[in-house]
Parts: sequence; structure tokens; C-alpha cells
Amino acid sequence: MNAFETLKAAFLTRLETVKTDQELAQLKADYLGKKGEVTGLMQAMKDLPAAEKPAYGQKVNALKAELTAALNAHKAAIETARMNEKLAQETLDVTLPGRTFPVGSPHILSKIVESIEDLFVGLGYQIKEGPEVESDEYNFEKLNLPKDHPARDMQDSFYIDPSTLLRTHTSPVQVRTMLDYGGQKPVKIICPGKVYRRDDDDATHSHQFMQIEGLVVDESTTMADLKGTLLKLAQTMFGKDRTIRLRPSYFPFTEPSVEVDVSCYNCEGAGCSICKHTGYIEILGAGMVHDNVLKMSGYDPAKYQGFAFGIGVERIAMLKYGIEDIRHFYTNDMRFMRMFNQ
Repeated sequence: MNAFETLKAAFLTRLETVKTDQELAQLKADYLGKKGEVTGLMQAMKDLPAAEKPAYGQKVNALKAELTAALNAHKAAIETARMNEKLAQETLDVTLPGRTFPVGSPHILSKIVESIEDLFVGLGYQIKEGPEVESDEYNFEKLNLPKDHPARDMQDSFYIDPSTLLRTHTSPVQVRTMLDYGGQKPVKIICPGKVYRRDDDDATHSHQFMQIEGLVVDESTTMADLKGTLLKLAQTMFGKDRTIRLRPSYFPFTEPSVEVDVSCYNCEGAGCSICKHTGYIEILGAGMVHDNVLKMSGYDPAKYQGFAFGIGVERIAMLKYGIEDIRHFYTNDMRFMRMFNQ
């Protein structure tokens, strides 16, 4: 019994000095391991009389359980102390001011597109999209552009092979939509997207830009409908006091064709340097859909007629916000982008 008490006292005295996991593991090995002190007591049982062995074994097991419990309690205390120390080091001062992180916003061109889409969706239009890599058939032929037309010149288009190119306008989406409809039902769509033309980039030109084209085909569509639609567009983008004028022009896919001008927002039509003293600024091209385009898309021009228009998104943004260089839209200058975050 003295041996039991002596071993227990020595264990507890050493346990009080243990501070680390390594020291705890060593103490466990010295007392409870295969070659530890408790194992030695158990091995001494073989020399005892048979009558004493059961009581002796119970005492050894009770001592082993007591030492194990003390060891586990001390281990938990070490872990708790370590956690408390870590928490003390990582304490947050909730009274400190927070850090402000910059929040992104839609690009100015995206905002222009969204505002135009909202307008036309409210007028009953559908939004249609199509591939940016287009065939010559849809990009030119079905839009009444003959083989020798200047717009088909290699200097104007990015050709991938003789019959495939990056689309030069979103008009192919109009053709695809009319073909999908099979010439049997009215069309009322706008087609936003990127287009590509071989051009030298400068303050007013870019090899890639954004366009929104519109198409309406029905049995009773007239030029008056086109003018009313474009007036609504101009007043939505530039102010309710704006007026428009239509000037005769030429496009292969419309007849008659017009250039559309909006009254100058700067001088209210009186004449200034922005409008070159004309009182008006050109904003887009439009016209009544050519009979050949209707025929190639499956519509009977004796029954159906329609109008189409094309808007340059960058041009609208430049006029609306007084931006003088189209390259600002693509150079990722955050100072420029933040001007439109209001």
C-alpha cells in the first residue's frame, strides 16, 4: 500500500509541473505506458499468493484509472489555457471604424443599353441576340448587299474565311428572327450587341463598338410609326423637349432610308459648336425594310411591310454625357468609370 501511495504522490507532484503537450505525453509514457510504473506494479502481481492477486489487481486498476483521470483533466486545463491566450491575442476592438471597400457598378455603356431596353420592352418589343461570328449570307446577302457593295470590302470587315466574318452590325439577328417566324407573324424586336469593323481607332472610331438595332414588321406599319418611335427614343435619352428631323439617305436594306437628327441639347436648336451651328445632331440611321429583305426572310412584301433602325450605343453616350473620345469607354480608367456611378 505504501508503494501505491508513493507512486501516486510522485505522479501528482510531477503533473503539477507539466506545461506542454510534450511533457504530458512523456509523463503518460513514464507512468501508464507499456514500460511505465503502473505496468511494473501489475507485473509484480505474479509473485503474490493466489489469494491476494484479485484484491491487488483491483487496486492497480483503480490507481491506473485515477492517474488517467488526473492526466486527462490536466490536458483539458492546458488546452483551455492555450485557447484563452489565443483569444486574448485575437481580441477585436469593435469600436474601431470599419474599412470601406469600393463597390463596383455597371459600365456606362451597359447603363445606356439597359435604359434603351427598358424603353422598348415597355413598348412591347422583344430583346433578341445572336452570334458575333456570322456567315456572309446572314451578314450581307440576306440584307440586300450585293457582292460588289463597298461594305463587303475586306478593309471594312474582319473575315475569318471567305464565307465567315465578325458581324459588322446586329442586322443578322433580325434576319434570323424573321426566318424563325417563317414569314407568318409580326416582328417587333430590338437586337443589342457588339459589332466589329476594320477601322483605325481614334477619338470617334473604334474597331469594336456596340449597337442596338430595331425591327418592326406588320401588315400596317408605316413611316409615321418609325418617326413616332424614334421621337420617343430621342426624348427618353436626351430630354422630353427634344425634336427630331429625318433626312433622305441610302442603305441597301431599307427603302426609303433616312438619317435621323435630334435637336441640339446644348443650344436648344439655336446653333452652336457642338451641332456645327445647324441646331441638330445626327444620331442614327433608319428606314422602311426593303422588299428584297422581306422576300429573302420569307415575308410577302405585298402583305407585310416594316421599319428598321440602328443606334450606336457609344455615340448616344458621348452625346448624352459630353464625352469627346470613344476610347475612354475601353481603357478601364477607373477615374472615368466613377464619373457615372451616381
